[in-house]
Amino acid sequence: MLLAALGLAAFAAVDLAVVLLWRPADDDWQLVVHRLLFELWPLLVIAAFLMTVYEVYLHRRLLSEIARIAGPGIVETLLPQQVMRTFLSSIYGENDANDDVLTGVLGGEGLRPLGGDLTISTRTTVDYELRAVDHETYHLTSTVSYSFRKNVAVDQFVIFATSNALLRDSIINGSRLPLFELWFIPDTALFQDSTEDMAHSVRIGIDYVDGEGQHRVAESSRISLHDVSFGQWADYLTFFREAMGPLPRQNPRSHLSDLRIFRCDLSGIADDDHVVHAIERLTVRSTTRQRIDDGYCYWQSPYPCYVERITMNAKELAVDSAPTREFRIVPFTFRSNTSSARWLRADELGDLDVRSWLLPGHGVALLWRDQVP
Repeated sequence: MLLAALGLAAFAAVDLAVVLLWRPADDDWQLVVHRLLFELWPLLVIAAFLMTVYEVYLHRRLLSEIARIAGPGIVETLLPQQVMRTFLSSIYGENDANDDVLTGVLGGEGLRPLGGDLTISTRTTVDYELRAVDHETYHLTSTVSYSFRKNVAVDQFVIFATSNALLRDSIINGSRLPLFELWFIPDTALFQDSTEDMAHSVRIGIDYVDGEGQHRVAESSRISLHDVSFGQWADYLTFFREAMGPLPRQNPRSHLSDLRIFRCDLSGIADDDHVVHAIERLTVRSTTRQRIDDGYCYWQSPYPCYVERITMNAKELAVDSAPTREFRIVPFTFRSNTSSARWLRADELGDLDVRSWLLPGHGVALLWRDQVP
């Protein structure tokens, strides 16, 4: 706009010069043109002045005031995906990988007004307990509790279990399901047996809204898990339907030995045969068998979670005549208030006071090794 103002000012100067230097003859048309030029140059000067004042002094202030007054209202009328996609493109530039950030921050695709399809836990606690079975394996028992910002309108819960590192790192972005859990068993030899044991150990508790809008509580209890056939895997994971970023489309038959998908009907644990309409709070407890010589275990956020604390209890990882082990907690989060980065004894491990948001890909790992003499 400043260039336009300069153009008008230059045109006004030329106009004034013509008015001052031109002496029209007595012809009517010359007198009319001269009179027109005489009247025009002050208007051009005024227009250039106003455009300059607007661009230099008023434009930013006006946009800021409009954004302050109308911005929140406009944003709330748009789909979350529209807002986030536009914002990311303006900051990061156009890139297909922005979709990973979009779903990670939003907790879903954001295709419903006011975030009706998003899963965001505003209070999350994680408890891990490691208990040795023998000198080679241990049981990892996890209890994770989520409280959701908005009720999650779903009556199904899905568990993905895999021993494939590529799938482990792709499932969170590849799943478009509101509620799910991811199990990773690094040892392929243990995968099938461990997954079966784990499926029988699952206990789920929910606070829910029934079909009549009443708030109800179902205490933690065993629930029946149903194995999803590989022919239906494409309904649960997008990378079985199409390429996902750098990951080419996957063939379900190639993962029959390293992936299992379980689903359960949450109405099965509802009291008095009520139908679950939406979930307010979810607690999942499960036990899996892992190898001690893996040297680590970890918890990773499946959707945006505000995590209060994470507890790692490894006091019973040792068995008789086993070497004494030392442990270190390694968070990969925005912040975690970690009190120590030293190797510690099992009885020195305390609660990790997180009090921060964790997005998919964030989490906490527990490492261990034989004690150094």
